[in-house]
This record gives sequence, structure tokens and C-alpha cells, in this order.
Amino acid sequence: MDQPADLERLLAEGMAASREGQRDSAVALFRRAREADPASALPHFLLASEQASAGEFAEAELSFANALLLAPDFALARYQLGLLQFSSSRAPVALLTWQPLFELPEGEALLHFVRGFAALAQNAFEESLAHFRTGLQCTPANPALCSDILQVVEAVERLQSGARAAEEEPAPEAAAAHVLLSAYSRGLH
Repeated sequence: MDQPADLERLLAEGMAASREGQRDSAVALFRRAREADPASALPHFLLASEQASAGEFAEAELSFANALLLAPDFALARYQLGLLQFSSSRAPVALLTWQPLFELPEGEALLHFVRGFAALAQNAFEESLAHFRTGLQCTPANPALCSDILQVVEAVERLQSGARAAEEEPAPEAAAAHVLLSAYSRGLH
């Protein structure tokens, strides 16, 4: 069997199953793709995305980490791994995971998104919002990722308003975890 062709077929079928809401089929196909080409990071990444959307956060973290082991420059996998870590109240670990993303060019959305989360971890709401909004203006943008960041922006704005109204600031990690876990439960891509 021709491995590259088999890998491409399995990935295409897995993505189609995912789009159709057939999670079990998608997971099975991504696992088969992982076996078809053990050196490819993409099956691990796609499997992690399915796991995260199903709320299987520990499994998703492992799959994202495996994708990064195979492809350390896979920026979206690095971002998603850090997002899982940040959303589970492990901001320092997320910031370490994201460290290479802080070196991306200014025109890269992921640079601004990780800067936004870094500011959020410090309760710097205005700075956080500025980075998220800058990232949303970068092109080409990932529509699913931008949709998630728009939800984060709305949540940060609510946090900011609530902090002003109560004259006390909530713990940023707990608030961010709630927002981000909600995003995962509805399915990140």
C-alpha cells in the first residue's frame, strides 16, 4: 500500500467524518492515519482536535504534544497545546509551550493571540484585548480560530466590566479557563 496516498485518503475521510459530526469514525480514521505514517504530525493534531472537542482534554494534550514532538515548528499545534494548558489553569506551562510563538513575525495572528493570553494571565485586560484585536486583523486568518478568539474577547470585556463594577478583579486563570473550556466543549478546529 502506498503510504502517502493512504495517509491522504485517511485524513480526507477523517476530516469529512468530523465535518459530518461522526466523531467516532473521525477518531478511528485519524488513528489509522497515525499508524499509516508514524512520522506525520498531522494525524496527531487532527486526533487531538477531535479529543478536545469531545472534552477529552488529557488525551488531547498528549496528542498535541506528540504532534509537536514530530514537528516542533507546527505553530497551530503548539498554540492549541498551550491553549489546553492555559484553559486548565496552567498559564505558566502554557507560556512555556508558547515561547517559540512569541518569536513569530508581527503579521502572524498567533503571535498576537499568545501575547493576549500572556497579558490576560497578568489581569492586563486592555493590553490583552489590544493583542487579541490585532491578531484578528492579521491575514490570512483561520476562521475557526478567529471565532474562538472573538468569544475570548467578549469574555474579557465582560470580565473587565465586572471587575470595574465590583472594584475587584477575578482570578484571570479561572475566568479564562471557563471561557476556553466552553469553547472546547463546542468544538475547536
